[in-house]
Amino acid sequence: MSIEPDSLILQMLREMRADMATKDDVAAVKGDIATMRSEFSDLKADFTSLRADVASDMMALRKDVGDRIVGLRRAVVEYHTSVIGHGVLISELEARLRRVEQHLDLPEAQ
Repeated sequence: MSIEPDSLILQMLREMRADMATKDDVAAVKGDIATMRSEFSDLKADFTSLRADVASDMMALRKDVGDRIVGLRRAVVEYHTSVIGHGVLISELEARLRRVEQHLDLPEAQ
């Protein structure tokens, strides 16, 4: 038997065969893809749950802020009512004092 030199084509074919994926490699990749799909569906469910939680929190926050605004409006109206009432009382007192001063011919208080 004589040893023939390998041709360039045979050498390239042998290298290609060594680099090619085997059936086990393809099965492993398919298993990885199935695992990724499972993890993706779990992640999708988590995002859906998170979205529902955020929506619920936003609704609660909106209600709380609305209630606080109503309370603030009520406090402002009560304050203005109180201030206006005191203003009327003070102006009535000042008018009465002027009438007394005029009646007694007193100089105006400054």
